Amino acid sequence: MKAIWSKLPIAKAVLVTVWAIGLLFTGDWLLPQAAQAYPFWAQQNYETPREATGRIVCANCHLGAKPTEIEVPQSVLPDSVFKAVVKIPYDTSVQQVQADGSKGPLNIGAVLMLPDGFKIAPEDRIPEEMKEEVGPSYLFQDYSEVHDNWVVVGPLPGDQYQEIVFPVLSPDPNTNKNIHFGKYSVHVGGNRGRGQVYPTGEKSNNTVYSATVAGTIASVTKKRTAATKCRSPLNPATP
Repeated sequence: MKAIWSKLPIAKAVLVTVWAIGLLFTGDWLLPQAAQAYPFWAQQNYETPREATGRIVCANCHLGAKPTEIEVPQSVLPDSVFKAVVKIPYDTSVQQVQADGSKGPLNIGAVLMLPDGFKIAPEDRIPEEMKEEVGPSYLFQDYSEVHDNWVVVGPLPGDQYQEIVFPVLSPDPNTNKNIHFGKYSVHVGGNRGRGQVYPTGEKSNNTVYSATVAGTIASVTKKRTAATKCRSPLNPATP
């Protein structure tokens, strides 16, 4: 890849500078067939996926921060298809409660903000050798009806998609006068697992703790086991 891009004439290349906002969150993603509403909630409740402070929309529901990575070419030619690879690694030994109550792998999701003019490539423009890496085209959804350069993905099974390949089509300044050769920023946010709150601010069912009986809590004590001994802080030898 480096050898190919190094031969591209700089004057005719669209330079892409990556600014990866690595907000990976313990998220509220369930199985795709049972939770299609979750990306929809973000789209419906927040006009833009990135605030002026740099905070990505995922952070509004997914409160635990973890790093994410994105890889894009240093430069691309106009009207060409390239890969933007978003990596969302996690400890695969960690599991979450699935829709049927069983435990299973975490689900992941991501939002990708491409520069104006860039968008997900149509299926007929994606090279055959890239299609297998990309996967089904229905994985990618427009975050906004107005901005086709904002893309949301998920929920997806994390054991299969710790790495998401976005097929991106670059614009052509010769046909779009609003686009110019230069440097651009790319913003990305991702999440893994389940979240703590809904876009409305209510707690998700991942953080609801309910008492089994009605009443008033009088005190909270730590349960002791037969192997547990209590010692005085002033005299550790005293039981």
